[in-house]
Amino acid sequence: MFDKIKTLGELGEIAAAERAKGRKVVLAHGVFDILHVGHKRHLDIGKRHGDLLIVTLTTDRFVNKGPDRPVFAEKLRAEMVAALECVDYVGISPDPGAEHVLETIKPSYYLKGSEYADEEADVTGRIKTERLTVEKFGGEVLYTEDITFSSSNLSNRVMSLYPEETAAYLKDLRSRITVDDVKKEVAAVENKRCLVIGDTILDEYIYVEPLGKPAKENIIATKYRSREIFCGGAIATANLVGQVCASVDLVTLLGKSQSHEELIRANLNPNVNLVPFYREGGQTTVKSRLVDPAYVKKLIEVAYISDEALPAAEQATLNGWVEKNIANYDAVIVNDFGHGMIDDGLVDIVCRKSKFLAVNAQTNSANRGFNLITKYPRANFICIDEPEARLAAVERYAPIETVVREKLERLIDCHTFVITHGKLGSIVYTPQAGVKRIPALTGEAIDTIGAGDAFFALASPLLAAGSDPFLAAFIGNAVGAMKVRIVGQRHQITKPEILKYLSTLLK
Repeated sequence: MFDKIKTLGELGEIAAAERAKGRKVVLAHGVFDILHVGHKRHLDIGKRHGDLLIVTLTTDRFVNKGPDRPVFAEKLRAEMVAALECVDYVGISPDPGAEHVLETIKPSYYLKGSEYADEEADVTGRIKTERLTVEKFGGEVLYTEDITFSSSNLSNRVMSLYPEETAAYLKDLRSRITVDDVKKEVAAVENKRCLVIGDTILDEYIYVEPLGKPAKENIIATKYRSREIFCGGAIATANLVGQVCASVDLVTLLGKSQSHEELIRANLNPNVNLVPFYREGGQTTVKSRLVDPAYVKKLIEVAYISDEALPAAEQATLNGWVEKNIANYDAVIVNDFGHGMIDDGLVDIVCRKSKFLAVNAQTNSANRGFNLITKYPRANFICIDEPEARLAAVERYAPIETVVREKLERLIDCHTFVITHGKLGSIVYTPQAGVKRIPALTGEAIDTIGAGDAFFALASPLLAAGSDPFLAAFIGNAVGAMKVRIVGQRHQITKPEILKYLSTLLK
């Protein structure tokens, strides 16, 4: 069985030798996570159409079905598929798609399930590219028609991958909405034009190995290993908004002396337009963290930050641009980190003149107690975490539902609040429906930085387009769950990945 498992290069050589003999090679490519009778019949059909059946598997890192997937690691999946009598060879693809596999193996038939026959309905957008690649080498796509099961459906309903509360929530949600409903909600924001206003933050991760305490100092010594720097803050928010909206303008503040503008522009999505303003004599905020790479645990942070109020002339220029242009946007999304960019004048402009205003005002180590959401008298949507809500309401012990319903709503003219709760999920409040809790969709977090911003970035344009607040919050929760599995901004979450994960949850 194990001699069936080959590298992609070896599979290319085997396929070439078979073609030279005039034999037909059939290729099937996919995740094959929870092997079931639908997979078996699908592969049996493929074998009947050719002389050699090769199956290639998506490597673990590119299985875009959300947190906690795949259920089985790639070597175990390869072993299970290789155990099938109809399969001649198995390989693991190192790439996110099948194009390189197709170019290497050049099959006579490329096997796909009937659900992929409609190219327009393919959320990944890859099936058309794969078909064209197959046809380039004289092959064709073979769509199989037989009993259909879904590994995602089986894992959701049978294997109990989620905690009891989450499983019950998803079961109820599946009875009320479909994948097509979610696709329509996301499609509704495609033509929206959004303005993101907020601080740029560069997150530097310096990976170190803890060595211990020096004999003569009360410190922990570390050994340098490597370094990464990510574009976070409003940059990450704008990029994620740009995954679902046609056009995004980003108004942000950079330091004149150390702007890092080249790095920032290189990490922006093509449809995100940077509108930078500059702090004379200051630098762009960098938050540098020493990180233990074994568990991605942060040991200490050093902030390189200029967070005092902007000089009047610089602030007036920034505020003037926003006031002049704000009417051109369907939604204004404010990511307020409290680092000196947003003054009372800018708050007044966005509150008075936005067609739709979404606000996230963050409390962090640099501004604790000085950057409260209550400085915004009005908004259409507010998204903050529980400590931020309690600080703003000056309420330490009351249930968070009470804090929102009886305190925050009286302080701010806003009718949609989301309070994120980390591993406890989030709560959503509207006056009509009251408070509802959405449980967390993943129990394991690799890196929580930026998860709340990811939630906010997706929920905001959806609400601006008229989505139901609880459905928008579910989608935001899903994106937040995806984000906590990513170190920093090492990978940008894409729209196809979002739709794929939502589809997985609702099967």
